Order: sequence, then C-alpha cells, then structure tokens
Amino acid sequence: MTMLDDFRPVAEVTADERARVPVGKAGAHKNDRYAVAVNSEGAILLTPLASIPKRELLVWENDELRASLFRGLADAAEGKARSLDWVTADDDEDADEA
Repeated sequence: MTMLDDFRPVAEVTADERARVPVGKAGAHKNDRYAVAVNSEGAILLTPLASIPKRELLVWENDELRASLFRGLADAAEGKARSLDWVTADDDEDADEA
C-alpha cells in the first residue's frame, strides 16, 4: 500500500496569480493550519495541525505531568478542588488596592 492509496479525488482547482490553491472543497476552513509536504512527483500532502504555545509544550511532552493535570481538572469538575491561600494571596492584595 502506498501513501496515496487512502486519498480520494475531491475537486480540480487552479492556482491564482499568487500561486494560492483553494482547498475549501477538501474541507479546509478559515484559520486551519497544515504541515505541507511534497514528494518527488510533485504531489502535495497537507497534514492538519493544532498549534500550541511553546510554554504549554512541556505538558504534552511529559506524560506524568499531563496525567496530573487531567486528574486535577477532573477533580475540579467534580467539586473536589479547594482554594490554596498561597496561590491566590497576590490576587487578594490586588483586590484590596482597587
């Protein structure tokens, strides 16, 4: 099986004067992001992407941290969370100054 075996024809399109090719007929929407790959035959493969801020990458690279975060979110959704005074102390001071 080749990489192109799973592809199906959708439409024929023409690049505009700026070499842009419309892909809306293939299901693309405004602000969708894609990785673009080209093979030796000129076939173009678009792979959908979801970009995240670099500061959040640690969560996706660290299985233990991600599991802990998801447990915390589940606990909060079930009402099992509690406020930690040391975390919100600065917020309380800001509220007093307002």
